[in-house]
Amino acid sequence: MDGVTPDPATNHLGAFLRSRREHLRPVNDSGRRRTAGLRRAEVAARASISVEWYTRLEQGRGGRPSRQVLDAICTALELREDERTHAFVLAFGTTATADPFNGGEQLARTQRVLDNLMPWPAYLKSPTWDILAWNAASRRFLTDYPSIPQTDRNVLRILFTDPTTRERIADWHAEAKLTVATFRLEQARWNASPASVDDLVRALRDESAEFAAIWDLNEVGHLGQGIKHLLVGPEKETVSLHYESMTVDALPGAGLVVYAPVGPRDEHLLDRAMREQP
Repeated sequence: MDGVTPDPATNHLGAFLRSRREHLRPVNDSGRRRTAGLRRAEVAARASISVEWYTRLEQGRGGRPSRQVLDAICTALELREDERTHAFVLAFGTTATADPFNGGEQLARTQRVLDNLMPWPAYLKSPTWDILAWNAASRRFLTDYPSIPQTDRNVLRILFTDPTTRERIADWHAEAKLTVATFRLEQARWNASPASVDDLVRALRDESAEFAAIWDLNEVGHLGQGIKHLLVGPEKETVSLHYESMTVDALPGAGLVVYAPVGPRDEHLLDRAMREQP
């Protein structure tokens, strides 16, 4: 013991892990155990860590675990996905991973929301800015997502490597600079540059001198709302859209990005272009 008494009011992670341990019944429970739930030694064995260190962690004396160790503890405690997310937020202030999306019911529900936002363009992006879902207007006016391989459907990659998308943006250079600055800020917020982001940045630096130059500016920005100017229709008329990026509580770190016409003229041009043949 180090003589320091942990404060129960601040030992949130330890208290949470202990409560989950005490609610977990061992597989071969004869009903004659004196300990509620699993013993600390049993959790430690499952997670391949020492019982002494796990005990200190529960008591608020062990410091912050690594992500790998906390992941092993969550698995040992058989935590549900929402419980695992809570444990990582308590330990690191962020979720367990920067890409927690694996399809399923929530994405299907979000797709219905996107479809009901028509005729306004809207899409859903992951914390690492992979495009997860979109509606028909987003495909028509922003990017033809189905034509791009799934592994390449990333906002940054599309912005710097897809010529069709670039041609649709009236002020591409200004938008590119702001987008890169915001991406840097969001990655720091969500997961301190996971390997997938490092790989993406390295690849884009090799493929795009423009990206490399902007990335090296080391600027940060916020892209939560603003005005985007698109070129639509055969005459390439400029349409101004106000965009909002909103969080989705069930998908930590995801962004639901919705575009709406700034004025009646923009609404008319958008509606006319949507009805025209591509």
